[in-house]
Amino acid sequence: MMFIGTIFINIIIPILILLIIGAVLQRKFAFNLKAISNLITYCLMPAAVFTNLYQTEIDVHILLEIIGYLVAFSLIIIVVTTILSKLLKLDKGEAAIFKNSISLINSGNYGIPVSQLLFQANPLGISIQIIVMVFQNVLTYTYGLYNLISATKSGLEILKSLMKMPVIHAMILGSLLNWLQIPIPSFLWTPISHLSDAFLAIALVLLGAQLAQIELKTILNRTIVTSSIGRLIIGPSVALLLIFLFGLDGVVAQSLFIASSFPTSRNSSTLALEYDVHPDLAAQTVLFSTVLSAITVTFVVYLSAVLFV
Repeated sequence: MMFIGTIFINIIIPILILLIIGAVLQRKFAFNLKAISNLITYCLMPAAVFTNLYQTEIDVHILLEIIGYLVAFSLIIIVVTTILSKLLKLDKGEAAIFKNSISLINSGNYGIPVSQLLFQANPLGISIQIIVMVFQNVLTYTYGLYNLISATKSGLEILKSLMKMPVIHAMILGSLLNWLQIPIPSFLWTPISHLSDAFLAIALVLLGAQLAQIELKTILNRTIVTSSIGRLIIGPSVALLLIFLFGLDGVVAQSLFIASSFPTSRNSSTLALEYDVHPDLAAQTVLFSTVLSAITVTFVVYLSAVLFV
């Protein structure tokens, strides 16, 4: 129990403090969240992705194992959410929000900061989380988008949207320069490093500010509660089963298990708002799962340390 308390104090409390700071500042000053989001998407997150992948060596065999695991994990979660949505007898719009809320994970401005705190001494753990984040972005703009607007957007348009994402370019460039062992001059590396260092705090402050705008209303309804259970409990359970089946261990197993425990992606709410598909339900699900994750992520981090030394 002391170890769980230590994890909560050292990992979760710092995250909650930054979320609260973001929420309080947003209530007081009403920031332009779109502008801050663009700063993160087009500047800070690509810098963080680039620096971590440039500095970390990832074995090709491990990379293929991670990708295989992520595909299997996503397919199982998609099947589970489809079954659950039918059991709950949700209408088409609610079912789309429900399935996205469990399948799409906040691997960016929640997952990477958590990994940066957890794996400070082991860059591999952070790099794995980056791979998870990129995979989740692809899933968001394919399966997630299909759930909401399958009749209005073509596959080519979705592919174009993906290729415009700076994080994809940063991942490719960082990996390529790493593989070719091309040195980066200090006058370039220094500003990139500063941008990378700024990502953790600003991403969490932004998330807190976004959560502050969500109206509570009837947040404790069966759809929200069930989706949060699916995201925070069923997700890690499926991940644990697959990790054992794939024979993964060490930092790889720890990182993937922890990555499965993060709350619902804010992108699920953003897409729902953009295409006007139950946006309030999507936003409330993000809020509820994020608050609840303070408890569940702590427990998963503890389990990962016990199971995968």
